[in-house]
Parts: sequence; structure tokens; C-alpha cells
Amino acid sequence: MMAMLLASIAFSAALLALLCLGDPKRRRSIKLPGGVQGTTARRLLTAASLLPGAVFVLMGDAAAFLLWLGGYAVVGWLVTLAFSAWTKRIEASRQ
Repeated sequence: MMAMLLASIAFSAALLALLCLGDPKRRRSIKLPGGVQGTTARRLLTAASLLPGAVFVLMGDAAAFLLWLGGYAVVGWLVTLAFSAWTKRIEASRQ
């Protein structure tokens, strides 16, 4: 069960990182060229990242859902911090 929980957190984290990479506001602020994700793609990625939590709810495993939710929140903060540092490095290299 623990392996499934960790895999579901990793899956959600990967999709969250993809969302950060294609964030239009973030890309505009650091003047990155190229593909911004459309609204439909962003909504699909968001829905897909929440799928593991929905599976845990449908299985009736409240403990796994709460652990996934907590892990997803922590990973969300870590992804945000990582992309913030990446943005600062890009801005510093342009000066």
C-alpha cells in the first residue's frame, strides 16, 4: 500500500511540474519563448493530477487519501520553490 501511495504522489508531482513548466504567467514574466499550454491542456493536467486522490476516495481508503493529500501539498510547495529558484537563475543570467 505504501508503494502505491508514493507512486501516486510522484505521479501527481510530475503532472504538477508540467503545469508549472507551461504556466503562461510564469513564462511571460521571465520572457520565455515558446509553447504556452492552452486552457484545455491545463485543465486536463489538473484533473489528471487529482485522479489518485479520487481513486483513494472511491476505494474508501480515507487514510491513504489524507496521506496523498498531505504529500501532494508538500510536493506542491517543493515544486513551487524549485521553479522559483529556476526563474531567479534565468533572470540573473540575463543581467
